[in-house]
Amino acid sequence: MKRFGFSKFMLIFGLSFIYLPMLILVIYSFNASKLVTVWGGWSFKWYAGLLDNTQLMGSVVRSLEIACYTAIAAVALGTLAAFVLTRVTRFKGRTLFGGLVTAPLVMPEVITGLSLLLLFVAMAQMIGWPQERGIVTIWIAHTTFCAAYVAVVVSARLRELDLSIEEAAMDLGAKPFKVFFLITIPMIAPSLAAGGMMSFALSLDDLVLASFVSGPGSTTLPMEVFSAVRLGVKPEINAVASLILLAVSIVTFMVWYFSRRAEESRKRAIQEAMDQTASESWQQPKKQMAGATA
Repeated sequence: MKRFGFSKFMLIFGLSFIYLPMLILVIYSFNASKLVTVWGGWSFKWYAGLLDNTQLMGSVVRSLEIACYTAIAAVALGTLAAFVLTRVTRFKGRTLFGGLVTAPLVMPEVITGLSLLLLFVAMAQMIGWPQERGIVTIWIAHTTFCAAYVAVVVSARLRELDLSIEEAAMDLGAKPFKVFFLITIPMIAPSLAAGGMMSFALSLDDLVLASFVSGPGSTTLPMEVFSAVRLGVKPEINAVASLILLAVSIVTFMVWYFSRRAEESRKRAIQEAMDQTASESWQQPKKQMAGATA
């Protein structure tokens, strides 16, 4: 009989520490009582009540919209920045450019939010844009913050690529622009997906930056939850959080499932190619011996 070792204990303890609060949140989202800390039986009324809570659902839709826009823009800008840092080895200001790209990673969000707020106010006074802070300003702030994470993830992947494939394509006449979209992008697609998911999660979770650059009518879900928690946790918040957990779990499972199928297909194709090559190399000496005998 195997002993219950320290490593298994730490594994169970770590998983429980991470996922037990989420499980409690999901259970209390079915609580019939208005008091979150008092169990009043099982009920689905808080999920049904979300349809009537237009303010909370509006903040959810707004946060998802901003997160989608942020993921797309952050992946585009972060990929370009990573490509410059890894492929353009020499240009004036390269060190400064690399520092500016990674600065949001170590910069406190309070300083970043305050600087962006002052920037938007100065721009509104000088050029008249933005006239008011809202979804666009939140999107710009989140993109500025998330593009740094995408640049780091994609840079690590670009440094691992075999440049001989791209060089072979250019030797055959392909333009660098075509090589980038038809060869480089498919090879770094997993890192792009990881950067996009990370940007989506960071944007959906952000509170500090959105608090600085938001305006009337642009309250995001974290801001709505934070303001509600200060007055007491409402059961509707548990229901919204449970639905978000469900959606994230489904998306994560789908990504894992399709990634696993793609990896299995790739391994199967490599194995078939190796078997075919071995078969051809085995048959070639036989043909040579048969020709010599004839």
